[in-house]
Amino acid sequence: MVTPSLTLGFNPQFRLGLISLILIGITVLTPRPVTAEAPQPLAELAGHLSAIATLGRASPTISIPAGWFSMGTNRIDDDPYGLGTQFDNTELPQRQVWLDAFAIDRDEVSIGEYLALLQQRHRQSPDQLSRLIWHIITVHFMPDQVIASWPVLYVTWSEASEFCRAHGKRLPTEAEWEKAARGNDGNLFPWGQTAPAPGLAVFGQYHVHEIPLVAAVNSGEEGQSPFGVRHMAGNVAEWVQDWFGFDYYSIMPERNPKGPNTGRYKSVRGGSWKSHPNLLRTPSRNGAVPDQRSATIGFRCAQSNQ
Repeated sequence: MVTPSLTLGFNPQFRLGLISLILIGITVLTPRPVTAEAPQPLAELAGHLSAIATLGRASPTISIPAGWFSMGTNRIDDDPYGLGTQFDNTELPQRQVWLDAFAIDRDEVSIGEYLALLQQRHRQSPDQLSRLIWHIITVHFMPDQVIASWPVLYVTWSEASEFCRAHGKRLPTEAEWEKAARGNDGNLFPWGQTAPAPGLAVFGQYHVHEIPLVAAVNSGEEGQSPFGVRHMAGNVAEWVQDWFGFDYYSIMPERNPKGPNTGRYKSVRGGSWKSHPNLLRTPSRNGAVPDQRSATIGFRCAQSNQ
């Protein structure tokens, strides 16, 4: 499987060389754990985690109206390096899909929000997340209020789903995520057709120790989607509800598709702080095993209209 330096960031010049790999298996996002510079004093770390939890703020929700939208990509064969060209065959063909009205969080779930739920349930944060927080406090001198606004990462699909359910919500379906990201008219990127650039998205970054180079979840207004949903490209990639189906777009129902009934990988959408621009495209797809913990994957929640 491909390591995180390639995950969510393929150079298009290598696309043809990787096509056979793409056809037989999906990228598994495998982070290298952050190693603290010194042992974690439990009391001091616990104090920071509690403080960060008190600073978490719930995202406002955005209502997405019922209707048709363009999902997926029309095949392009004459521009192999263009951003409009399909990243791979899993986003083919383009379909007109109807979705009932739903709501989705404007922002990705933050570290502060996630720790607040764990504190309420008297549960420990994932080791990788605790080590990351300790590292950026003691080595990079990051204050608690900054950490609280970062998107949460190192959460499994099940943990993300559980968080949403605890708040009376759920993970968005892949179709809901794509409509919220691109609008009714099939935008190539949330903000339109122009290529990603600083200010529009957080992408193309690298850190050898997997220290995330992310933005606060409530930032990103300039690059928001037509519906006003933020960070749908870059920052962290996002778990969605569906199992990943390689050929699902060719067989999915035209109304409220919910993905295959089973699978090995859960779909991940949106690209991350490490991604190449190709994976910031709204139709680009990726996935990971459900119990994966990654420095590049977070989530946001959605809910059906009653």
